[in-house]
Amino acid sequence: MTYTQTLDFLFSQLPAYHRIGKAAYRSDLKNIILLDNYFKNPHLKYPTIHVAGTNGKGSVTHMIASVLQEAGYKTGLYTSPHLKDFRERIKVNGEMISENEVVTFVTKHKDIIESLKPSFFEMTVAMAFNYFAECNVDVAVIEVGLGGRLDSTNIIKPVLSVITNIGHDHLDLLGDTLEKIAVEKAGIIKRNIPVIISETQTETKNVFINKAEENDTSIMFADEVFSCDLKQNKNLTSGREYLMTELSTNNKLKGKTFLGGDYQSKNLQAVFAAFKLLENIFTVSEENVSEGIRNVIINTGIQGRWQILSSSPLTICDTGHNKEGLEYVMNQIKRVPRSALHIVIGFVNDKDLGSVLPLFPTDAIYYFTKASVPRALNELKLKMEAEKYGLAGQSYPDVRTALYSARKQANESDVIFIGGSTFVVAEIV
Repeated sequence: MTYTQTLDFLFSQLPAYHRIGKAAYRSDLKNIILLDNYFKNPHLKYPTIHVAGTNGKGSVTHMIASVLQEAGYKTGLYTSPHLKDFRERIKVNGEMISENEVVTFVTKHKDIIESLKPSFFEMTVAMAFNYFAECNVDVAVIEVGLGGRLDSTNIIKPVLSVITNIGHDHLDLLGDTLEKIAVEKAGIIKRNIPVIISETQTETKNVFINKAEENDTSIMFADEVFSCDLKQNKNLTSGREYLMTELSTNNKLKGKTFLGGDYQSKNLQAVFAAFKLLENIFTVSEENVSEGIRNVIINTGIQGRWQILSSSPLTICDTGHNKEGLEYVMNQIKRVPRSALHIVIGFVNDKDLGSVLPLFPTDAIYYFTKASVPRALNELKLKMEAEKYGLAGQSYPDVRTALYSARKQANESDVIFIGGSTFVVAEIV
């Protein structure tokens, strides 16, 4: 099979959450355990760091991997979903798994895939863990796909667990309150494995403390140990300087990040906390941490986080797609100087629009659109729903047409923002 044929086989044979949503979700670890046993438990051959959360887990995962690379460790990186290419999910030192490796894996293990019929995500996790073992990585940083307790990645026994912001997302699967969602995320907390919580939240704090106590493990709330002052640069394309303060010692470290979102201050605190706890396991200097954060885009290829696509007119995209993530993004976009604001927007069809549409400014010009995935919400329905919240504009059948129209109408002093759904951003980065 060719690489394209291999992906076609996987998409036709295996249910994929990023394509069809809830129907692909598996509420147990049975299949991944069977797959893991079939591959002789490859994840036991290298230390792992596990990262869960609603918002920020992708950024934290990439930054931790980048720091480890700067420190000279051969680093595996598993993330999801991908934006452009399936292979983005599985990287070693920032290099994607090759097309040939993907084809070889599926061809060689086609019988077990057809026999078990794992979900697309289960198969991908098994592929990643096996590939990292074959590459003899020194360490792998593993991002949870959805939830935590029942996520396929949760078969690992990491040296450190990290849980980022808890927000309202996947309510039909994880629960309809922050406390219920936190219980699912807390499922990655394991006996005698330290855990970092990036952000102290009243509704969830005791959930994590109680789970840590049950597992006889230490817990650190990153924002009680570090404080990050993230500066706002006038030139948005030049990155943002930060000042990190360790609260107990008042030790300060200056640095720069090219992940420009306001929400990165919380993520940066989590990264610093992670390497404070990992200092007895990995040899990582302050310079490694600083350079890893500065070079995260170069080292890992991360995209879609407050990403500047062009400067005239200023065009920004962000993958924030739930209430908490979009609050950060919309508050930040409102502060960007401009003559007019143009917003290219689309969502998946299971999104609770009532929780996100009120966050968008009513004085913007909207370009309602639909990503080219089965889960995408129809652009005409989105336009109709958005009008209920005072959001006015036109609808477009695809993302590129919508963006073309926005660029055609915008002046050089205007701002264009693209977002609402990861899949919308994926089509323009």
